[in-house]
Amino acid sequence: MDPELKMRMEVHVHGTAFLCKGVHLTQVEHALRPWLDYLEVDTIEKVQSLEREEPGIRFDVKEQALDMCWTGEVGRSFQARLTEAFQALGPLTEYASEITLTSYHDSGKEEFQQIFIGPSAEAIHEIRRQCVEEDLGALLSPNSIRHGSTRSRTWSTRCSMTNGSAVRPRKRRQSRPRRCSRIRATGIFIKAGYSRG
Repeated sequence: MDPELKMRMEVHVHGTAFLCKGVHLTQVEHALRPWLDYLEVDTIEKVQSLEREEPGIRFDVKEQALDMCWTGEVGRSFQARLTEAFQALGPLTEYASEITLTSYHDSGKEEFQQIFIGPSAEAIHEIRRQCVEEDLGALLSPNSIRHGSTRSRTWSTRCSMTNGSAVRPRKRRQSRPRRCSRIRATGIFIKAGYSRG
């Protein structure tokens, strides 16, 4: 049996990439080609989630944003294809942003990864710094200490100016304690961990 089929699991990709003004759908689809080819579809319009209420991948022309909310069953090579697609997408972005990848294992364990996409290493570094500040703020907040929770997250948005460049709002899917390891990649930064299971 093909190892790719044997090792399949459900994953969820969630987040928004903020694109430069003038970026067209054809450029976005070209960048996402490794992901689209993996799913055996030609366009992002044909990307369908296992969860009916999830939109999949949508390009909002008015906002110049690529919204991703997709659940699918994938094999071992998916992570490499997704990383390749996000590396190609980075130069098309105006702002750095965080995309979450959650893997749901048969054992009940959930593996969580933050993937940072941005136009430059500096932009990615800045959003990583903001994530660390947010994590520490949540960890040290009176609410977190009072309830004994190591992480207290809600869907949140924010927009701030740092070093003359705007960092757009970022969303969090849900909270879960995790252990982190760091992997360097060109054009993206991945922060990986898993929930207690």
